[in-house]
Amino acid sequence: MLRRALRCTPALALCASAFVAGCGKDNKAADSARVADSIAAATPAPAPAPAPPTLTDANIAAILDGANATDSSAGAVAVAKGTSADIKSFAKDMMRDHHALRKAGQDLVKKLNVTPELPAGDNSAATAAAWMDTLNATAKGADFDKKYIEHEVAYHTAVLATAQAALGAAQNQELKDLITKAAPNIQAHLDHAKSIAGKM
Repeated sequence: MLRRALRCTPALALCASAFVAGCGKDNKAADSARVADSIAAATPAPAPAPAPPTLTDANIAAILDGANATDSSAGAVAVAKGTSADIKSFAKDMMRDHHALRKAGQDLVKKLNVTPELPAGDNSAATAAAWMDTLNATAKGADFDKKYIEHEVAYHTAVLATAQAALGAAQNQELKDLITKAAPNIQAHLDHAKSIAGKM
């Protein structure tokens, strides 16, 4: 019966044989070490967790450019379809501010001779396109206003977090300076969007 159990569980068999082989020795510490070594040898090591991708300056430039383009475009739709004065005013601010942030980023990457490139597996362009489709398909009215401003709260929260991560990953000091300069504007947009959403 012992033989059948040992055949069924190779790791147990290895431990048992190591233990039996060591029983004739006087040194119990050595026996324990041998058993532990046998168990360790029979147990596969866990696979290492994949490291998160490191953002390059080209990745950061592409991500921030896309975020600014998306919010500026969404603002243009909201100016046309928004019904509340707050929504229309906020949307105009988004068009103006994100266009300016995008231009500053484009000027910097041109100066630095960096070609923006999204990180592998990034789906932000598809997400932005889907959001624009949703905005364009939503009828003008209170539902549009609510949908737009709720998205702006979530979007600016995400963009602010992305900017903080990008600040830590950026290699070029001028790119870091641009992110640092833009962060208070993004925070102000978030606060304004939350204020409008709170009234709806």
